[in-house]
Amino acid sequence: MRQSRRISTLNGDGDDGWGLFIEARRMIAAGADVTELTIGEHDIRTDAQILEAMHASASGGNTGYAMIPGIDALRDKVAERVTERSGLKTTRDNVMITPGGQAALFMAHHAACDEGDRALFIDPYYATYPGTIRSVGAVPVAVKARSAHGFQPDPGEIAKAAPGARSLLINSPNNPTGAVYGAETMAGIARVVQEHDLWLISDEVYDTQVWEGPHISPRTLPGMADRTMQIGSLSKSHAMTGSRCGWIVAPEEVTENLIQLATNTNYGVAGFVQSAGLFALELGEDFEVRIAEPFRRRRGLVLDLVAGQQVVRAIPAQGAMYAMLDIRATGLSGEDFAFALLKQHHIAVMPGESFGQAAAGHIRVALTVADERLREAVVTLLDFARERVGALQD
Repeated sequence: MRQSRRISTLNGDGDDGWGLFIEARRMIAAGADVTELTIGEHDIRTDAQILEAMHASASGGNTGYAMIPGIDALRDKVAERVTERSGLKTTRDNVMITPGGQAALFMAHHAACDEGDRALFIDPYYATYPGTIRSVGAVPVAVKARSAHGFQPDPGEIAKAAPGARSLLINSPNNPTGAVYGAETMAGIARVVQEHDLWLISDEVYDTQVWEGPHISPRTLPGMADRTMQIGSLSKSHAMTGSRCGWIVAPEEVTENLIQLATNTNYGVAGFVQSAGLFALELGEDFEVRIAEPFRRRRGLVLDLVAGQQVVRAIPAQGAMYAMLDIRATGLSGEDFAFALLKQHHIAVMPGESFGQAAAGHIRVALTVADERLREAVVTLLDFARERVGALQD
């Protein structure tokens, strides 16, 4: 039987960019000792007290259908958090609780785009972005950010792609590059969005992992509250990746329509998960800082090691739990470098090409193993890069 064109073409060219990750997991399953620096998965598990809150809620009978936009207490808490951090008044009517940030991205594009609409996103990008856009029947259009500019998007390049588009998806702090979009970049993006009447979908799931400069939520900029959908999640801020609890902050009329979409798709987030999410947010900012601190420390470790040599260049890692490294001096593509490193040294990093062509010749290192193991892996990676340069010169 023929499958729908939409489902069979989600990955466009058929490559989802995760071949190395799959190969690394295959090696681990076969018994190999692989240092896995691929995905953004904390090396600590969800805090026991959050799990206890989840268990108590479920054991207390909270296992039935939950309110689809989210329980009022959790929506209020998200609204309070957003208001405190942005200064922009936000209420529960602006908040939709979703099964994680990925579902929020899917729902936001449904709200923004009709079949055949052009939907812009920044390259490099998180690997699911193009497929998410295709899944709603829209046409993904990549706008390249440049390594030489620290992967800060150029509003002028966005403006060139904007005519006829319906939406723009941005991600700051950024996965995979670690870039945190500065005030000038955000102001330029806001200007383009307003001039071309675009919806702005702002993926801010790494907002607690900012190492340099302020985090700017574009929804707070003049004229942007009514055209921005802000994506958040507990996955990174509270090490709750498997719990699948995220949100969209949007104009009230958007939230009302998203309730109808949820009714016809996932029917909301489990009540006991929402209870745990509420408990987690009530732990306050100090808890979030504690969850983020290992990545701040490891980011410094990696940058210090890279600064001690001349072959590999580090992109300024201003935020998120990754370091993006430029390995073009080796003469290898990011993909060839990553697969050779995995084969020869059992170190798994993601090729830059997994995240778009703007990141070709780069690799992404996830800061998700214990400090000493990370140090050993990065030292080996840098030695491997030097060896490749030496081979070029022979």
